[in-house]
Amino acid sequence: MSLVVLGLSHHTCPVEIRERLAFPPETLPVALARLRKYIDEGGFVILSTCNRVEIYAHHPGASASSLVDILKKFLSDWHQLSEDVFADGLYSYEEIEAAGHLFRVAAGVDSLVVGETQILGQVHDAYLAAQTQQTTDKIIHALFQRAFSTAKTVRSESGIGTGKVSISSVAVDLAAAIFRDFEKTTVLVIGGGETAELTLRSLCEKGARRILIVNRSQETGENLAVKYKGTAHPWQELSNAIAGADIVISSTAAPEYILRVPDMDPVLRLRKGRPIFFIDIAVPRDIDPRVAELPDVYLYNMDDLQHVVERNMEARRRELTRCIETIDKNAQQFIAWMASLAAEPTIRSMADELHQIREQELDKTLHVLSNLSEAEKQEVRYLSERIVNRILQRPMREIKQEIGHHDPHTVLHLVKRMFGLGE
Repeated sequence: MSLVVLGLSHHTCPVEIRERLAFPPETLPVALARLRKYIDEGGFVILSTCNRVEIYAHHPGASASSLVDILKKFLSDWHQLSEDVFADGLYSYEEIEAAGHLFRVAAGVDSLVVGETQILGQVHDAYLAAQTQQTTDKIIHALFQRAFSTAKTVRSESGIGTGKVSISSVAVDLAAAIFRDFEKTTVLVIGGGETAELTLRSLCEKGARRILIVNRSQETGENLAVKYKGTAHPWQELSNAIAGADIVISSTAAPEYILRVPDMDPVLRLRKGRPIFFIDIAVPRDIDPRVAELPDVYLYNMDDLQHVVERNMEARRRELTRCIETIDKNAQQFIAWMASLAAEPTIRSMADELHQIREQELDKTLHVLSNLSEAEKQEVRYLSERIVNRILQRPMREIKQEIGHHDPHTVLHLVKRMFGLGE
């Protein structure tokens, strides 16, 4: 029985690699179905966010190393990339390390912005997508349920969620830092998804009053404009909207650049030398990095936000020790439970053996006590069952505990010898 996670994140590789390995939401169901052809048993979940791509997998028969190799091949095949392209950024964890890693991710401890809450929803969505495609099993289901409860405990028992430091709010902080008179600054938000809406919310909280919105769906853009007191523009007027903005925050789900160097020619002509700042928080990136080479153009992407993040993180970092203690404890408990599952067949065999002995001895006794009424005989049967079940309680509990701390094969082999059970 193997539990592993294979992935890469902002800790291990740049955005250029992460965006090539991403699984857009619309492709995720097909990717899960394809992965089932690689992993015929067990369960798995694909988690793909702006800052990480990870696959959590369980297989009842494969070794951890072979399962990791399968996942590497899937990533290579699905994205049509040689493993050499992303090998340096990959990490893998097994058993308790895999569980602990997921718990840290769900709790926001492993995020670019420590303690951010958006990741928990993303983990939940990834789990639901896997459930819908029926790629979860008992272990994966229990793993993610424990991850959700651990995240809740971490947030309720620590101050890791103190302050407003989500990716979108950090982008807005950067925008506000660029222009002191933020209320008079025109900000354009490109996109209409969850991150874009979080950005709009942060802009309003920060005091922005001149907000423009451009989205491929005109209806979505207009709805957001009403909600956040902005002005919506059609996608066809993107260049004009950019030209009218001082700061552009882009967060679409486009698979390729929406803004390239040639697209900037009309923008720069209209701005007549006035500087414009782009903050690209999309993965894959929305803006061609060569745009930054143009005069009076300044471009920041997800990796650049780390500098602003550092200024907001010190208070949350002080809470990390307490959070990690909670996470490690829950990971140990989960792995102990998972290990205890290996004892269930042996425990059932042990119980069957003792109850078989009970039945044999009970038949002999009732044959001797032939003068008992049927009600009295039934009471004797109930008594014998209760005695055996009480006797079984402690060994069953101890076996599960021992397996959680020692080699399961050794413990179960000893139990089988003691009770004369078959291998």
